[in-house]
Amino acid sequence: MGDNENRKVYQSRPVKNYRELVEYSCSNYAKNIAYKYKKDYTAKDVEYIEKTYEQTGKDIKYLSTALLDMGLEKKRIALIGNNSYSWCISYLAITCGNMIVVPMDKALPDNEIENLIRRSESEVVICDKKYIDNLERIKTENTNNLKTIICTEEIEDNRIIKIEDLLKKGKELIENGDTKYENIEIDENEMSIMLFTSGTTNEPKAVMLSQANICADLTDIASWVKIYDTDTLLSFLPIHHTFECTITFLYGFYSGATVAFCDGLKYIQKNLAEYKVSVFVAVPLVLETMYKKIQKAVEEQGKTKLINKMTKISNVLLKCKIDIRKIVFKQILDNFGGNLRVVLYGAAPMNKETIIGFNNLGISLIQGYGLTETSPVISAETDKEKRPGSVGLALPSLQVKIEDKDENGEGEITVKGPVVMLGYYKNDEETNKVLKDGWFRTGDYGYIDDDGFIYITGRKKDIIVLRNGKNVYPQEIEFLINKIPYVAESLVYSRDKSKTDTMLCAKIVYDKEHIKEFLGEKTEKEYKEIIWEEIKKINQTLPVFKHIKNITITTAPLAKTTTQKVKRYEELKSLV
Repeated sequence: MGDNENRKVYQSRPVKNYRELVEYSCSNYAKNIAYKYKKDYTAKDVEYIEKTYEQTGKDIKYLSTALLDMGLEKKRIALIGNNSYSWCISYLAITCGNMIVVPMDKALPDNEIENLIRRSESEVVICDKKYIDNLERIKTENTNNLKTIICTEEIEDNRIIKIEDLLKKGKELIENGDTKYENIEIDENEMSIMLFTSGTTNEPKAVMLSQANICADLTDIASWVKIYDTDTLLSFLPIHHTFECTITFLYGFYSGATVAFCDGLKYIQKNLAEYKVSVFVAVPLVLETMYKKIQKAVEEQGKTKLINKMTKISNVLLKCKIDIRKIVFKQILDNFGGNLRVVLYGAAPMNKETIIGFNNLGISLIQGYGLTETSPVISAETDKEKRPGSVGLALPSLQVKIEDKDENGEGEITVKGPVVMLGYYKNDEETNKVLKDGWFRTGDYGYIDDDGFIYITGRKKDIIVLRNGKNVYPQEIEFLINKIPYVAESLVYSRDKSKTDTMLCAKIVYDKEHIKEFLGEKTEKEYKEIIWEEIKKINQTLPVFKHIKNITITTAPLAKTTTQKVKRYEELKSLV
């Protein structure tokens, strides 16, 4: 039992494994729409496809039966492709049939896919058709276990098994009395999911998670934040990643909600509106872009003063338990379909003004924090308790403590509880570095305030240690730089100035269109001088040892992982 057991907002339904999850939702929410998507979003006459929980449950059973008939129980099956219905039923068919799923990043280069298939010892890959040629090549080489490729889409290739054919085969097997699926015993404490870390460091590690790990996280999240069976979620973050997988896909399924699949990054606003999305799982970059668009539209219509006035009035009324936000801000909210009520986000800090701005409109922003190794959520704000700037409270079944505290109470965040991974696959050395007596060392530095809210100050491996022994968290300074209106992102790093000093520098990515709007057409040299003046202002708010002494500016985005985390090690190679 964790420290926050008494702070539960809701009494959640405990779930132990995926079989329990699927059976409960597919019988209790049988007629609800589980998935909604377009057959082809590029088609002139768009055809929408809806799958009920009842149909989804049958498809999971059919596919799992067909895979078990191929003798794949306990085998590793890699899963790679776009967020889709096929991806979701494949994931659950694999895990509910006692096979091990290896979700992979759809944006990986061919050689990295090959490396991960070899390292995971996957015998089967279920994938979209764009990966087929590369996988066929991998299959013919003798350096891996790959034997079978299953395609999630229609394809004219007799060498490849199609998922549609497996669904038909599974149905036939069951109709003819096959009970392999029914007879499976799930050991929820064994490795069921193998995930590779997102690669902000050179070699991704293979994280071993059990169904008990992720189900404990689901049960905890459900007692913090409510998703209703009438909600619609938009799935747009890469689904192989634990944040999207656990929150949108699995928590959506647990709740009997509908998941709609996004057509792509540039269609987010359109999809939010057309699917009448009520719950959105996102990263700060997307939310800040959305909020900037709202502000710009309000400004262009000359309504800034009016909106500010209405915000003050609605906030006063809120204190009297009268909520008029949905009425007075209807025009703005209609841009997102008019139904958006809660946004769950993580992965990076968010500008406080954006959080307050969305909350003023009646959209509740809830920040969470976690890692792949913790299934993933460790802490989150709740529907009742929020503190902008923090990453919320430790989930009810978890214990969180700060190790090796400095004089400010800051140190490494460590966590213990049922969400902590089994370890890194075939890597005892790395496992022993982070796991001791059940406590997992996150590698993140932070502190916990008197009310139990957790704050992140930076990554342990990113800390810049100055020659005088002082620690600088680059993210803290980057956060301030990124608040400059025309700055898109930044990277703070150190350079040795001499034997006695360390100089802090910043690489700043500016938005060319935005800066032109603010400052007019100028040369890059002039822009640099103007940005440098802003940096000087930031320096004045910081202790001398945190002052930025040198900047470089560019319009080229920083190198990132598919979950939009900056690849610091890659950037630093070209800078230091």
